[in-house]
Amino acid sequence: MRPANAVARRAFADSRVRTISFAILFAVAALLQATAYRSGYPTLLDRQRFARSVGDNPATKLLYGEPHDLLSVGGYVSWRVGGSLAIFAGLWGLLGAVRALRAEEDAGRAERVLVGVVGRRAVFLAQLAAIGAGAVVLWLATFAALVAGRISVSGSAYLALAIVSSIPVFAGIGALASQVAPTKRLATALSAGVLAIAFILRAIADTSSAGWLRWASPLGWGEELHPFAGPDPIVLVLPAVASALLLLAAGRLFLYRDVGTGLLPLRDSAAPRLALLRSPTGLAFRIERGVLVAWLLGVGAFGFLMGILSDAVTPDVLSEEVRRQLEKLGSGSVVTPAGWLGFAFVFVVLAVSLFCCTQVSSARFEESEQRLETLFALPVARHAWLAGRILLAAVSAAVIALGAGAITWVGAATRGAGVSLAELLAAGANVLPVALLFLALGMLAFGLGTAPALLAVGIAGQAIGRRWQRAVATAAPLVMVFNAGLLVILAFRGVGVDL
Repeated sequence: MRPANAVARRAFADSRVRTISFAILFAVAALLQATAYRSGYPTLLDRQRFARSVGDNPATKLLYGEPHDLLSVGGYVSWRVGGSLAIFAGLWGLLGAVRALRAEEDAGRAERVLVGVVGRRAVFLAQLAAIGAGAVVLWLATFAALVAGRISVSGSAYLALAIVSSIPVFAGIGALASQVAPTKRLATALSAGVLAIAFILRAIADTSSAGWLRWASPLGWGEELHPFAGPDPIVLVLPAVASALLLLAAGRLFLYRDVGTGLLPLRDSAAPRLALLRSPTGLAFRIERGVLVAWLLGVGAFGFLMGILSDAVTPDVLSEEVRRQLEKLGSGSVVTPAGWLGFAFVFVVLAVSLFCCTQVSSARFEESEQRLETLFALPVARHAWLAGRILLAAVSAAVIALGAGAITWVGAATRGAGVSLAELLAAGANVLPVALLFLALGMLAFGLGTAPALLAVGIAGQAIGRRWQRAVATAAPLVMVFNAGLLVILAFRGVGVDL
């Protein structure tokens, strides 16, 4: 086996988990949307009503792009899946490039490879070949799912190609950022920033009269390919030329810069910053504040989008069967703004509960990394440390939940949905009982420190999700009292945690 081939095979194997995960996402999304549209809108009259309802709605254009044909299954899937999956395809491309060309250097593996018989040019081309092979896997998964959804073979192939056409462009952006930035973290941030700008440009083009901005965004080029609505394959020249130029520039820099460096200088020293170091809780907040901001922005962005969509959900958009299934979740009629937002906050409950679980994991990480041994060598009581971590997690969960309510109200207010800020803040507060219960269960598992305890938390979570789905809304005060008591018990239980 040639050394370059071995590098390519190794790079492809390293990305297999990410590639398989994205391939499953692409396939499931394509197949579900095709079958759901065919069953939900079986007649031409149903599809015409749907097209009139969402065709000119700026909220749906913001999320999915400009619709060109909502009367056919292929045209609907192209609109509903094409725009969103193109974003994920771009994300996969930039992550793959940064992983292959910057993370390998940060870990010291690239230098070991280059001291052998493989030259820089061969390594760079081998990494690109691995990314290209992964892109083919995503195309095949999308194509197979579309064909399984009974969409024409030629149309499925073209739509899958339009979706993955953003991969080489953002792989080139990730490769170039890997040469500019001295660390993987900065390279990922730069690449993700370009992806965000591309989405904003496409969103502005789709929701305003500045449609020409679509040509300034790689995500807009996929829309201009017009699958199932007058295909224009000549547009493929744009991503081909752009990716070639980006990769050529990245390859040029890769050949001549020093390994482990970037065009931007690496700051390996800084003035001491002693803020928030006076207590274990302050230190934990300093460590976790970036995570808190990321969760707040992520959940807030979801709430903002749901607020924008709150007035777009009408009986023409959701079929009768879908409405009945959603109303079983206890949010009432989902074709009213308040009902739709009530349904959306089911996912906010899940998100904030997951955040609480990550805080338990963070506390466990401090123990596994033996940081607590150093901390407890100081005059710091175990129960005080655990109580501080619980308080930090609970307050952070409240900030995320209430922040989600406030940001959702902003989105709803822009559409004149008629849902008050007080109602959405109350919805955010109603998230906390379940989230705090999961925090308490997680801390119990952490205190016991056993695999059976973790399994018990999972079983309890299933029971809560299935049996308390409706009861939580009316028994929130009781649950909060229960949580408070359990958290106090766990604080004292933390005194006996073995290190």
